[in-house]
Amino acid sequence: MATVTVAAGLLAASVGPASAGKANAPQHRKPTVVLVHGAFADSTSWNGVVKQLKRHGYPVVAAANPLRGLSSDAAYIKDLLAGIDGPVVLAGHSYGGAIISNAAYGVDNVKALVYIAAFIPEKGESAAELAAKFPGSTLGETLRPVPVSLPDGSEGTDLYIEQSRFHDQFAADVPEDTTDLMAVAQRPVTSAALEEAASEPAWKTIPSWVLVATEDLNIPPQAQRFMAERAKAHTVEVGASHAVSVSRPKDVADIIETAARTVR
Repeated sequence: MATVTVAAGLLAASVGPASAGKANAPQHRKPTVVLVHGAFADSTSWNGVVKQLKRHGYPVVAAANPLRGLSSDAAYIKDLLAGIDGPVVLAGHSYGGAIISNAAYGVDNVKALVYIAAFIPEKGESAAELAAKFPGSTLGETLRPVPVSLPDGSEGTDLYIEQSRFHDQFAADVPEDTTDLMAVAQRPVTSAALEEAASEPAWKTIPSWVLVATEDLNIPPQAQRFMAERAKAHTVEVGASHAVSVSRPKDVADIIETAARTVR
């Protein structure tokens, strides 16, 4: 009973002020930026971007993308968005782009979408399909599949990038002492997540911005341009690897802030 009482007190202490903050929230505050990482990465891949956004006064949430399945990952992010008061700028990197496209559909407080070297699927398309649509991706030959049991008891496959090939494939413009750590800490994605078809995308109704990484070996730059043009997105190009949020955090933060400044 004592443990329950202590836990209840801690919960009240953490939830209470947040709820009160919603009631007294300033009317003209900056939008919250929600960052969604992609496959073979984690939330720390946004660290440099977060530093600039926080320095410029933006509330920021770096979501922990489960990387288990497109629809379930999108549902998780949608639940996260439901707990944020006020307007949101939603940014996704790589596979995270597919997630934000689905998660933001029908969510009123998401006012801008930002795709960072990301997938921007149409309904029915998968990340794997889009990556193969144009030549240039060498990701497949670097992957190491690992059989796993999924939460529902079914069998699945986790995909990792071979650690010895991580730097050249994923982050060639990032110092190797950093990519050595990134390779060890990489989060696997299920093959099913990359092959799952997208549902109705939010980019058809929400303004979008795209950063194309022109040295990307995971998602060919030509594919990124194709998707950006189709989404009628505001587009910039940066000479960077797939890990552009790590190698060029200022460029990434700048396009996010450009999108955020349009939110009223």
